[in-house]
Amino acid sequence: MIVLGDEQLAAMPSMALAIEAVEEALAARAAGLLIAPPRHAVPFAGAGSLVFTVGGSMGERALAGFRAYETFAGSRQDQVVAVWSIATGRLEGVVVGEQLGAVRTGAIGGIAIRRMSSGSAANVAVIGGGLQARTQLEAASIVRPLRQVRVFSRSSERCRAFAAGMGARLKLPILPESSAREAVADADIVICATDSRVPVIEAAWLKPGAHVNSVGPKTVDGHELDLDIALKAAMVATDSIEQTTAYDAPFFLSKAAAAMPLADLSALAGNSSARPVGEDETTLFCSAGLAGTEVFVAAKLIAAYRDRREAGGSNT
Repeated sequence: MIVLGDEQLAAMPSMALAIEAVEEALAARAAGLLIAPPRHAVPFAGAGSLVFTVGGSMGERALAGFRAYETFAGSRQDQVVAVWSIATGRLEGVVVGEQLGAVRTGAIGGIAIRRMSSGSAANVAVIGGGLQARTQLEAASIVRPLRQVRVFSRSSERCRAFAAGMGARLKLPILPESSAREAVADADIVICATDSRVPVIEAAWLKPGAHVNSVGPKTVDGHELDLDIALKAAMVATDSIEQTTAYDAPFFLSKAAAAMPLADLSALAGNSSARPVGEDETTLFCSAGLAGTEVFVAAKLIAAYRDRREAGGSNT
């Protein structure tokens, strides 16, 4: 059995592998083979919850597994993902640490950008400066040939650190901005990855044809995007319609659902750079967290690490 941590993931092309894995999971979902029930939270007397997702797939390469993470106080977001082969009953491996969840969510966001944004999209705005913002941008850089990034965070120090760190990592010009409005001006792709419970951008700020990814809160009790962006969008999609109906509070678009049906990301053309709507129309992706995708990602990383180790090239 293989056990991977953040150090091993950092030494691998984890995001590229995760994008491949999530594409495979979405293909399994489209074929009716993905097992993906909504997540289940177990509360601990007001201190937070231990949250579980269980999922996998049937078919040619049948996998099963779970992810567990906590919402207790603390700056880390440690979790554990375990992967079993259904055919052999063997526990293939375990991935622990902070990185896997963010990489998997970033990969889902990258696929939404691949499938929903214009193939010529090159300018990105990032609202937020944390781990999720970093992995979302990294995924965007893999699926689109980016030219420039503008970033805004409520913390000017975090904003500058994001611009310097991610600019060096991705070899892209990243400009810190003093407002969200300045950041999204002329952006082809807008990534919102905040913990804000009030809207951080307005529909009027977006250029025609912009694609928006929302990673942060999205219930009626608090949401980083307002209905105006969804109402402007020609297409609104999510990775898990089931999860949007299973939040503790209603999904923020629930009252407008009849006029604004949600598309399933797995139903959009796989690996296509063709935009599903007109080039001048807005698209919106609401990341909910499709169960089973973390199992696919962990399985892909475990297999890649095993192959590297057997070839004598692994970093331990």
